[in-house]
Amino acid sequence: MATCGEVLVKLLEGYGVDHVFGIPGVHTVELYRGLAGSSIRHVTPRHEQGAGFMADGYARTRGKPGVCFIITGPGMTNITTAMGQAYADSIPMLVISSVQSRDQLGGGRGKLHELPNQAALVSGVAAFSHTLMSADDLPQVLARAFAVFEGARPRPVHIEIPLDVLVEPADHLLPGRVVRSSRAGAAPQA
Repeated sequence: MATCGEVLVKLLEGYGVDHVFGIPGVHTVELYRGLAGSSIRHVTPRHEQGAGFMADGYARTRGKPGVCFIITGPGMTNITTAMGQAYADSIPMLVISSVQSRDQLGGGRGKLHELPNQAALVSGVAAFSHTLMSADDLPQVLARAFAVFEGARPRPVHIEIPLDVLVEPADHLLPGRVVRSSRAGAAPQA
């Protein structure tokens, strides 16, 4: 049985993602479980802001979106500066974060790394922020994100996944064929 987190990694592979930047944490175990069996290379910075700037630099030099796996709370607050720079410069960046379980969203119960509203936090530095309330919506949300990256002004996109959704069975979503995203790379030297 593949979980939503594991299927997400397979879908990213289908979009041509070959690097992910982030710091493993208790809230992102299912994402990293998926990475272990994939062809995607993981790069671990010392700080989530570093992950964001690494993804930004990767996107600028490789001509495709930089992808980050970030924990809820401090991971999100730390990456917003890099997202702001990417937004201002029209750099494609996909930030995938965890968030508290669906039944605890917005509860203010003081759960580990809980923020009141991560989507509101990044609203000014992302083309959109989406809370994935069901694993079944994952392919459509990723397609929307990669459509933003192919647009005239690509911007960062944030997808937050509740902890209970990350572990949902999602075998039925395993990709057959995914339309790959492509974007022109840096301009050649004149």
